[in-house]
Amino acid sequence: MLCAVYKSLKRADTYIYVPKKDDFSAVPEPLLERFGAKKLVMQIPLPATKKLVGVEEPKLLAAFAEHGFYLQLPPSTPSLLAQHRAELGLSPDPQQDR
Repeated sequence: MLCAVYKSLKRADTYIYVPKKDDFSAVPEPLLERFGAKKLVMQIPLPATKKLVGVEEPKLLAAFAEHGFYLQLPPSTPSLLAQHRAELGLSPDPQQDR
């Protein structure tokens, strides 16, 4: 299988993997609308000959089997407020101060 990877031109660090190039038939229309314009960035043979970056191959294959695609979102950024509060010895959640 040759998996196609597309990046969103609308959302930074957001990628969609599909089992066949240009086949988005399994991707829900609302998701495609939010994903926006896309650009093919690479095609990967599966099973992969190298370790994939940002996704584990078993997770990717499971998503293909269950949903027909895999959506890779950017890693979450830590809350700077929570980090600062932790450095001060406070709970990261201000709600817990009450």
